[in-house]
Amino acid sequence: MSTLPDFLFLAQFAATLFMTGLIWFVQIVHYPLFATVNAHISSDAFRTYEDRHASRTSFVVFPPMAVELLTALAALFPGLRPAFLSQNAAVASAVLVLAIWASTGLLQVPLHHRLASNPTAAAIRSLVLSNWVRTTLWTARAILLANILFRAIH
Repeated sequence: MSTLPDFLFLAQFAATLFMTGLIWFVQIVHYPLFATVNAHISSDAFRTYEDRHASRTSFVVFPPMAVELLTALAALFPGLRPAFLSQNAAVASAVLVLAIWASTGLLQVPLHHRLASNPTAAAIRSLVLSNWVRTTLWTARAILLANILFRAIH
């Protein structure tokens, strides 16, 4: 693998693996702990915590999410798609990453804004439940891309 399309695919795969691991950590450990934190501190303190969480998390998740999006979209163009990646697989990959961005923008970001203004147990439960969408989508991307890479190598 030494061409630009190959490099772009590997960058996509690396970003997806990173985000898949991170989202499982967030889903199983981090978001559920919001309920514990919220139960033990004042609403004002939780709002401060949520604001800091959102700003710090953006620095960690935006770069790999952007790499995923740009490389998945690039693979839709034949000149930027590696020979081992079918058009259907490239479309499936792009659909998954667009669904992740949609979930983030339409579900998780508004819930974080809600928590920043009015932290409630119900909002935290909604965040944890809605985040299963992204957890599932990122896991599906990781499996899809790993399968493609495995077939390309073998």
